[in-house]
Amino acid sequence: MKEGKIRGQAIERRTRPSGIDELNPFLNHFKREEKMFIDLLRTRRSIRRFQDRLVEQEKIDLLIEAMLRAPSSRGLNPWEFVVVTEQETLARLSQAKPHGATFVKNAPLAIVVCADPTKCDVWVEDCSIASILLHLAATDLGLGSCWVQIRLREHDAHQMAQEYVAELLKLPEGMAVEAIIAMGYPAEQPAGHPRSSLLDDKVSFEQYGQKERG
Repeated sequence: MKEGKIRGQAIERRTRPSGIDELNPFLNHFKREEKMFIDLLRTRRSIRRFQDRLVEQEKIDLLIEAMLRAPSSRGLNPWEFVVVTEQETLARLSQAKPHGATFVKNAPLAIVVCADPTKCDVWVEDCSIASILLHLAATDLGLGSCWVQIRLREHDAHQMAQEYVAELLKLPEGMAVEAIIAMGYPAEQPAGHPRSSLLDDKVSFEQYGQKERG
């Protein structure tokens, strides 16, 4: 009887999902699809043309979770995010700078990545990490995305793009704007960059300029 009980417990341990699997649906997704994280990187491209289709609230919630899980220096979390779905606001965001933002008006969703610079001296890095997680989460959810740089860009000869966006979104005084991430269902499907196109000459081993592996 004791031997049977032990054997049953062993079978239960082998068949029951581990705690990590239970708490990590992102990992479970890749197990189900038999994909690896590198597949996201191989297929993701910047998308500037979107279908006339709204992004479901469930997917927006997953995007929010992804960006809030972004690592932050010393856990200070200086970033703030503004989720925008109203077409009038998206159209005005597309005018934030003279070039490189016009496609935002045709996106059903944009997330404006902001930060309080007084909270952390590396807020730019923290915002960038959160932004790349947004891009990858969007790809995983079947969405396209593209970064619109705002920090250090001009709106016009009299105003910086950060100031324009801050006024539009009623940001608190002193809040900085890093970027706008436009997202939606892609109306184009460009192929991923082939492995042969990657810049291997940018990689050194052990010391700069050493191109041969040890």
